[in-house]
Amino acid sequence: MRLRHSVRGILMSPDQHVLLCRHRLDGTGGVWTAPGGGVEDGETLVDTLRRELLEEAGFVLAGRPPHVWHRTSGRAVPGYDGTVHDYFLVRTQRFEPRATVDVGAEGIDAFRWWSPAEMAGYRGPDLFGPRDLAGRLAALIAGGVPARPIEF
Repeated sequence: MRLRHSVRGILMSPDQHVLLCRHRLDGTGGVWTAPGGGVEDGETLVDTLRRELLEEAGFVLAGRPPHVWHRTSGRAVPGYDGTVHDYFLVRTQRFEPRATVDVGAEGIDAFRWWSPAEMAGYRGPDLFGPRDLAGRLAALIAGGVPARPIEF
């Protein structure tokens, strides 16, 4: 089975908002996800996270953030049988994202800081990735960083 491995950065502000980027879908709205992307040959997960956060949001990652979630999905992307996502919690002040690459070419058309309550109450056409992101973030905030990553 060929899996696409990616990392995502949960950029969380002191007021517990997280930065999400919107990936547009063909005529059906979009999906809000944490910034991140695919692991390239020879990269560690943290190296990939550092590169992706800089490219997509203009964020310079210092240090090694804690790994909080591991997710495997059977949902295929072109050329793969499924996906593996590793999530890292990055505490930061709010900032205005400024991509260093053309994120429009990757289907990203917006950035927004969201609270878990705003996500839970959202009734628009867009989705969140993963679908239960609001609940997972609320649990992370309430329980703190787990001793080992949570699988889902």
